[in-house]
Amino acid sequence: MRGLDFGTAAGQITGLLGPSGCGKTTLMRAVVGTQAITSGSISVLGRPAGHPALRTEVGYASQSASVYDDLTVAENLRYFAVALRAGADVQRVMEQVELTDYSARLTGSLSGGQRSRVSLAIAMLGTPRLLVLDEPTVGLDPVLREELWSLFHDLSAAGVTLLISSHVMEEAGRCDELLLMRDGRLLTQDTPDALKKRTGTDTLDDAFLRLVSDEEAA
Repeated sequence: MRGLDFGTAAGQITGLLGPSGCGKTTLMRAVVGTQAITSGSISVLGRPAGHPALRTEVGYASQSASVYDDLTVAENLRYFAVALRAGADVQRVMEQVELTDYSARLTGSLSGGQRSRVSLAIAMLGTPRLLVLDEPTVGLDPVLREELWSLFHDLSAAGVTLLISSHVMEEAGRCDELLLMRDGRLLTQDTPDALKKRTGTDTLDDAFLRLVSDEEAA
């Protein structure tokens, strides 16, 4: 990645959009402190990315669900809750991501979308001020995807900042602001409406294509 310079506002949903392989996951790992940074710097909630004090302040759900398949859903949540001293949150997060009916199921027996929801629930334990979510709606049916986006907006309204990646432009319109990436570079940072207006397009798909075309022409 190169030439990345951006910031996000508290309580805002920032969408990280771009085709698969453009660097979204690498950037998100850098934000949460699990990716080595060879140049430049990243400040998260006023501290360097990866600072120990951020462990309870930042929740992260990777694209590949980071869960224990031989534990039940409830056991996974209780295990991670101990480290965060958030045992009282287990029932709450299960309800928020619609997992209550699966609490006694072995996580390894769940579908890919259900396992991703377990990972999301783990990221929501405690009171994180920033949630970094790598393609959290992949593999989910339209109804559950709608419910999760409603949850994301509720969290945002409560003051939580969210950085959500996706390669589906349809989800971009649900965000307050967008970071559009291509080939490890940041093409632009703007609101969905301002981006369409600036490119003279009616859809975010067309806006992205216009930005790519203009860049190649330049």
